[in-house]
Amino acid sequence: MSAPWLDVLDDTIRACAAHNRPDLAERLRDKRARQLDPKLRVLVIGEPKQGKSQLVNAMVNAPVCAVGDDVTTTVPTFVQHAETPSAALVRGASIANTPTERIPVPLDELANQVSATRRHGGDVVRAEVGIPRALLDSGLVLIDTPGVGDLRPAHTASTFAALLQADAVLMVSDATAELTGSELELLKQVMTSCPNVIVVLTKIDIAAQWRRVVERNRAHLARAGVTAKLVPVSAALRLRAAKTGDKALNAESGFPELLTCVRQDIVAAADHLARRTVAVTAASAIKQLVAPVREELTAAVAQGPEKTIAALNEAQRRIDELRRRSARWQTVLADEMADLVSDIEYDLRDRTRRIMREVDKTFETADPALGWDKFEAWLEDNLTEAATTNFAWLLDRSEWVAEKVAKSFPVVRDDLLPESIFPDDVLDRVAPMDKPLIEKFSVMQKAFTGLKGSYGGVLMFGLATSLAGMPLINAISLGAGALFGGKSIIDESDQRLRRRQAAAKAAAARHVDDFFIKFSKDCRDAARHIQRSLRNHFATLAEELQETLLESARSARRAVQDDNTERDRRNRDAKRELDDLVQLYQRVQALAGGQAPPLGISA
Repeated sequence: MSAPWLDVLDDTIRACAAHNRPDLAERLRDKRARQLDPKLRVLVIGEPKQGKSQLVNAMVNAPVCAVGDDVTTTVPTFVQHAETPSAALVRGASIANTPTERIPVPLDELANQVSATRRHGGDVVRAEVGIPRALLDSGLVLIDTPGVGDLRPAHTASTFAALLQADAVLMVSDATAELTGSELELLKQVMTSCPNVIVVLTKIDIAAQWRRVVERNRAHLARAGVTAKLVPVSAALRLRAAKTGDKALNAESGFPELLTCVRQDIVAAADHLARRTVAVTAASAIKQLVAPVREELTAAVAQGPEKTIAALNEAQRRIDELRRRSARWQTVLADEMADLVSDIEYDLRDRTRRIMREVDKTFETADPALGWDKFEAWLEDNLTEAATTNFAWLLDRSEWVAEKVAKSFPVVRDDLLPESIFPDDVLDRVAPMDKPLIEKFSVMQKAFTGLKGSYGGVLMFGLATSLAGMPLINAISLGAGALFGGKSIIDESDQRLRRRQAAAKAAAARHVDDFFIKFSKDCRDAARHIQRSLRNHFATLAEELQETLLESARSARRAVQDDNTERDRRNRDAKRELDDLVQLYQRVQALAGGQAPPLGISA
C-alpha cells in the first residue's frame, strides 16, 4: 500500500498532465523521486559566522567541518553514516548533477581543504564525510552550507541549490543578537520550499542575555507567521562535555533537546516531513492550474457576449504588455552587457598600464641582471591581483544587470532571478614570462675594451710629448692611455646596462600584453556566457508567462465563438475541473494538517 502523500502527489502529476502543464508535472516527478530516497537530508543554513559548522561538529562530536574566525566554508559538506571514517571532495558541474570525480582526502585535513577550494581549480562542488555515529545510522545526512548572503554570490547560489534536496532545515542564528529582518525573510523563503524547519540559537555560552533573546525571537517568529521550534544551544559546551564526560555540562549545552527534536521531529517523523513537503509543492502546482480554469469559468458564465469579449480584450492587453516588456528586457540586457564588457576591458587596460609604468620606473635605475627573479615574482603578483579584482567586478556587475532586467517583467515572483549565472573554468593561466637575454661583461671583454680605449690615449699624448724630445712611450702617454682605457670600460658598462634595461622592459611589456589579450578574452567569454544564461533564463520565464496568458486568451476566444449551449457545456466542464482541483487541494490541506493557505474559492 502506497503512502497517502504519494497518492496525492501522483494525482497532482496527472492533473498537471491533463491541464497541459508538462513543466509542472516534470517538477513534481523530480520531487517524487527525491522523496522516495531513504536518506533524510537536513540542511544547516544561516548567515555567515553564525556557528553552522561548529553546530554540525558538536552534533556528531567530530571536527568534520571547517571552523575559525579566518576560515570560511565555500562548498556544502555532506556528513553521513559510514562504518569506517572517510572523507572526499567531489568535483562536478553542480550539486544536483552526477559528480565527475571524487577525490579522497584524510579526514583530519578535510576542514582545511573545504575552506580553500580555490586550490582545486574552483570546480569542487561539495565535500562528503562518512563517520560511524548512531545519530546518522538511520539515514540522516547533515549538510553544512556556505553562509547565505556571503560576499561571493556563488556561495548563496550553491546553498539554495542544496535547499531543493532538503527534507528538513536547521536555521542557525547566534544568541548575541535577535533575529534580523534578513534572517526572517530567509526563513520565509526556506519554508516555501521546505516547511520542516527548526531554528537553532547558537553561542548561548557567550551571550549573558540569551534567554531574553530566545523570548524575543519566539515573538518575532510568531509575528512573521513562522511555525518553527526554537532550540538554544552551545556547541562549545557540548564539545567540552564530550571530552570530559560531564553530563550536567552536556545538559546545559542544550544539545540533548536539539538531538531529541532531530530524532523525533525528523528521523522518526520522516513520513510527516514528506507529507508537509509534498503538500507545499503540490499546493503551489494546483494554484497554477486553478488560475486558467477559473478564468475560463468566469468567461463561460458571463451573461451575453460583452463580458466574454471584454475578458478576451483584457487577456490580449496583458499579452501585448508582456511582449512589450519582453522587447524591453532584451534591449536592457544587450545594452548593459555591452557597457559591462567595455568597462571591464577599460579597467583591465588601465590596471596593466599602471603596472607597466611601475616597470619603466623600476628599470630606469635597476639592473635586470641583479634582481630579475624578484621582479618576475612582483610582476606575477600584480597581474594576479589585477585579474582577481577585474573578474570580481565582472561578477558583481553581472548580478546587478540580472536584477535590473528582472525589474522589466510585469510580475513579481520569487524565481525571477536565476539561481546561478556564473561560469566555471573560464580563466586559464598565461604562459610564464620569457627571461630576456642579459649580456655579461666578462673580465676578458673589459680588458679588450680597455686596451682599445688606451691605444688612442697613448698615441695621442705620445706624439704630443715627442715634440718636446721625449720618446713616444713615456710616463705621460702611459697615464693618458690608462685614463682613456678606464673611461672606455665605464662607457661600455653603461651601454650594456641600458641594453639590459631595454630588454627587460620589452620582455615585461610582451608578457603584460600577452596577459591582457588572454585575460580580456576570458572576461569577454565569461560575459557572453553570463549574457546567454540570463537570456535563456528570462526567455524561458517569458515563455511560461506568455503561455499562461495565451491559455487565458484562448479560453476567452472560445467563449466568444461558442453559443449559449456551448457556454453551458463549458461551464459544466470548468466547474467539474475546478471541483476536482478543489478536492485535490483539500487532500493537500489534509496532508499539511490544514496549514496550507486557502485557494480563495469553494468547491
